[in-house]
Amino acid sequence: MTTHRHTPAPYAATDPSPAARQAFLLLRTVFTVAPVLFGLDKFFGLLTDWPQYLAPQVDALVPGSAQQAMLAVGVVEILAGVLVAVLPRIGGYVVAAWLAGIIINLLLVGDFYDVALRDFGLLVAALALARLATAFPRRGGTRE
Repeated sequence: MTTHRHTPAPYAATDPSPAARQAFLLLRTVFTVAPVLFGLDKFFGLLTDWPQYLAPQVDALVPGSAQQAMLAVGVVEILAGVLVAVLPRIGGYVVAAWLAGIIINLLLVGDFYDVALRDFGLLVAALALARLATAFPRRGGTRE
């Protein structure tokens, strides 16, 4: 007697599920909006005193004051959010790398382990976004 194994088709690559599409859109939206808003807040300081999050070791390496460094961080975050909006397959990896840098900085500060752990979760979500982006075609019909 011969038994046949059922091998599922590589369905995510050809016909992504509605749940996967929803997850992709949710992650893409969050990783577009959040970096832009956090980046803008580096200029306005409504959410917190951002320079307190800069590790002294990093502050010593970068030119200018901690506030000026945070303004540069804000610009990078805004650009990362725009990149996610335009090219999430690449932007997801850029945001993940940026979050890795933030985590290292926070560990050097030593007082924000909870924020570093939260940012690790965000890093994993950014990687998931980058992977999901490969399953969804761009507006022109080509894959991202």
